[in-house]
Amino acid sequence: MSEFPLPGAGRAVVAVPPPGRGSGYWAGCSSSVLDDDGSFLVAYRMRMGHAGRGFTIVSRSPDGERYEEVARLEQARFGAASMERPAIVRTDDGRWRLYVCCATPPPSKHWWIDLLEADDPSGFATAERRTVMPGDAHTGVKDPVIRRLGDGWQAWICCHALDEPGEEDRMTTAYATSADGVHWEFQGQALAPRPGMWDARGTRVTVVLPDGRAAYDGRATKEENFFERTGLARLTGRAPGQLEQIASGPVADVRYLDVLPLPNGGYRIWYEARLPDESHELRTEFVPA
Repeated sequence: MSEFPLPGAGRAVVAVPPPGRGSGYWAGCSSSVLDDDGSFLVAYRMRMGHAGRGFTIVSRSPDGERYEEVARLEQARFGAASMERPAIVRTDDGRWRLYVCCATPPPSKHWWIDLLEADDPSGFATAERRTVMPGDAHTGVKDPVIRRLGDGWQAWICCHALDEPGEEDRMTTAYATSADGVHWEFQGQALAPRPGMWDARGTRVTVVLPDGRAAYDGRATKEENFFERTGLARLTGRAPGQLEQIASGPVADVRYLDVLPLPNGGYRIWYEARLPDESHELRTEFVPA
């Protein structure tokens, strides 16, 4: 496999600054796609402090560096206590889908995923929502990575086990498939933590490239929650959607690495970078092939 496009390989630009100063003021966890005219559509989360409101934004960029907001989704519209990584996807018939990640209000630690559909990304602002991945009493589901698979759909979903109070930060990634992108069947675990390793507490897949290369967020302890780092993985070929780690340690001190292959070669990447005051900004880079 060729070298993975990582932060630092290109010139970093701040795509979206943090919405405030200090821990919990975050811009990031993006999902990106190219439009027919070559512009970028990027969906991302803004968080206003650990106890404050959050919202999801969809923006358009002509070059990957300059952004104009086209839709904003407030968490109150979904009855959510918080929002995390969305997933934006273009369908075969030219419509747009946005999978929105929502937290159940306290004291629950549960998460679920809703779907919005629109003819144009601006239509997400008023589109009807429907729950497509509800999770259950034992598992919260969030941070979807979704892509087309032949005549169907596939997804890697971050799962949080809810069976032990106070331990709900633990993360694994599950693999799911769908004939229509609406009705999903979970196929089992895709990437698991490694006991005694730097990713022992959690493995959250953030991107899977067409050639099987992948990146994920990992951490070793509960105390490292919100301080995840990037690791590399690849499809095993032994079971659909199954991944395995390919490095013994992290490769970048960032979260939510998103990679978009470009038609003329190279990649546009986005990632959530921590600042000295523990706010996070969304950065982007063009990485040559």
